Amino acid sequence: MVILGHLKSSTLLPSWTLPYHSPTTPTTRNFKVKMSISATQASIVLPENRIILGCGGVSVDLLAAVASYPNPDDKIRSTSFQVQGGGNTGNALTCAARLGLTPRIISKVADDSQGKGILEELEADGVDTSFMVVSDGGNSPFTYIIVDNQTKTRTCIHTPGYPPMIPSDLSQSNLLSALDGAKLVYFDVRLHETAAIVAEEANRRGVPILIDAEKKREGLDNLLSFASYVVCTTRFPQEWTEASSIPSALVSMLLRLPKVKFVIVTLGKDGCIMLQRTEMDTHLPEEMDVDDLVEKLNQEKDTNATLPACICSNVAKLHAKGIGTFIGKLFVGTAESIPETELIDTTGAGDAFIGAVLYSICANMPPEKMLPFAAQVAAIKCRALGARAGLPRYTDPHLAPFLV
Repeated sequence: MVILGHLKSSTLLPSWTLPYHSPTTPTTRNFKVKMSISATQASIVLPENRIILGCGGVSVDLLAAVASYPNPDDKIRSTSFQVQGGGNTGNALTCAARLGLTPRIISKVADDSQGKGILEELEADGVDTSFMVVSDGGNSPFTYIIVDNQTKTRTCIHTPGYPPMIPSDLSQSNLLSALDGAKLVYFDVRLHETAAIVAEEANRRGVPILIDAEKKREGLDNLLSFASYVVCTTRFPQEWTEASSIPSALVSMLLRLPKVKFVIVTLGKDGCIMLQRTEMDTHLPEEMDVDDLVEKLNQEKDTNATLPACICSNVAKLHAKGIGTFIGKLFVGTAESIPETELIDTTGAGDAFIGAVLYSICANMPPEKMLPFAAQVAAIKCRALGARAGLPRYTDPHLAPFLV
């Protein structure tokens, strides 16, 4: 086992990236933009502190797009194929790097060709792999992904890496170095034993923590106890709290997690909902039912709009039946309405959203700007096959309206 020294970034694709596109695969994006690239570059000011640390999963993704998902015992052909890096943490940090942050990653690969490709691709995108662990022998993580062109869904079959990462793989000196100067720490709740050690040290140093709550995992509750921010998948809030609705579940989460400043639940094409903790206000009106308030905000959406937007409430006493009352502010974010001909693959859309949230926190963006920006980054990603191929850079003109 070795810990990597700092690798020199490369603009070359990793050796295992072997893209194949059928003649019918869309390769262009038909956005309407209001600014040129030069105007975009002139107007964007990157955050002062751009160092973030991520601890979690990386992998090789083997992506095969098919006309429709096969039946058992079928033999079909792919319409396109790519091999590229994957894993929630690898994807989110790659997105953050392309947006202008300086990410560091703690994870583990083997000394096989796949592990080499994972490291090469991360470094080429500006992710610091100095704290990655490389095992002697074993296998790096990989995932088979079937992308259904008909239903626009993806099916993942993951093979974990071996040997798995254990806390003793990360020395105290490397832990301290990885956290040095970090503005924010991100966990996808994989490698949970190692993640717990990183979270404890980050908490001791007062470094904020963002948790990607994709689903119930071993070690999740411990990591949530350290969290400053939580981003959830659609099903997680109700699975974790057993609340009767998503808005009620968000109230329950913030009541149970007193350190958390906000929680976001992503809803795919339906956008997202965010609940933010606010200061106590003695002049607040009487309690409002949280489900009724979300419904009211949903009715304020502009159904003719195509780009992401955000509707927010005033600070309110939010009541969730059978759970309690929470003082906070609700935000309903919309997603871009992507034309059917441009929607290629949703793989990694949630990771792209989180990468943009990481950037937004570092840039001190208010939620009214953060949610549309994150939704737009995710939408751009969905116009290419795989989790990383379509991730935009901060100079992408399609992001200009969200960054000025």
